[in-house]
Amino acid sequence: MSINRRQALTQIIGLSTAAAGATLLGTSAFAATDADGNYRLELGEKLKYAPLDAMLTAKLAYETGGGCMHQVFHAIVTMLAASGSVDASKFATIPTALAGYGWAGVVGQGTLCGNLNAAGMLINILDDINGQNSAIIGASFRYYETNDLPLSSAEFIAGIGSTDAKSLEVGKTSIANSPLCHSSISNWSAASGKPFALKGERCKRLSASMAFYIVDLLNRANAGEDISVLAEAKPSVEAQACQSCHGVTETMGSAASVKTDMECTTCHTGHYN
Repeated sequence: MSINRRQALTQIIGLSTAAAGATLLGTSAFAATDADGNYRLELGEKLKYAPLDAMLTAKLAYETGGGCMHQVFHAIVTMLAASGSVDASKFATIPTALAGYGWAGVVGQGTLCGNLNAAGMLINILDDINGQNSAIIGASFRYYETNDLPLSSAEFIAGIGSTDAKSLEVGKTSIANSPLCHSSISNWSAASGKPFALKGERCKRLSASMAFYIVDLLNRANAGEDISVLAEAKPSVEAQACQSCHGVTETMGSAASVKTDMECTTCHTGHYN
């Protein structure tokens, strides 16, 4: 059965045109099946994970266009669609192009980096990782915040199909100190002396680096490792100190209640901003 773009969009957002007009059918972005019995992911559904080759996934992310979020999401979903997962055929139905909005911190707004947006979007729907979805998402965020990226070893550069010549376009690696795109790119710009307009190779490698790390975490969780106990899955010591006063259920005196695990002192110094 072939459908045009309007019909496809109608199915994706869960709208059905009745004789009297368009009627809203549900709150989920995806229904279990459409009117023709075609499978679509349902809100709250989990698909079975199967171990992947981290380097091959990173290479696919590097080669994929459409911005950082699409690179990571498309690469991992595509690999799962070709994997030994019992849900491989279901992964194949996921329209990865939906992740195209995440480039440069959500359509160029410099907010949440698309690599991390992709991590949340993907890991939230996975099963067979021993209930460690939240821990893996947390570890992905902390890794992005605190590590010198993109990965730059000769083995990694060769593995993703890049070259030493292209390394000159990257310049220096950097530490984001934040899950925000603008912080990541600003710190890279300061380190490398290059402007945002020349971030192409750097961000392609960053997406490959994050795809590699996310798959490595997923493989380890699938094999039984407890990711939640790792230091990399928890807020930094400084952030935990802030949380001790700015709690979710209780606060110290007049302190504001805060819900976040990201680095605090990147943007906040003391109690004055």
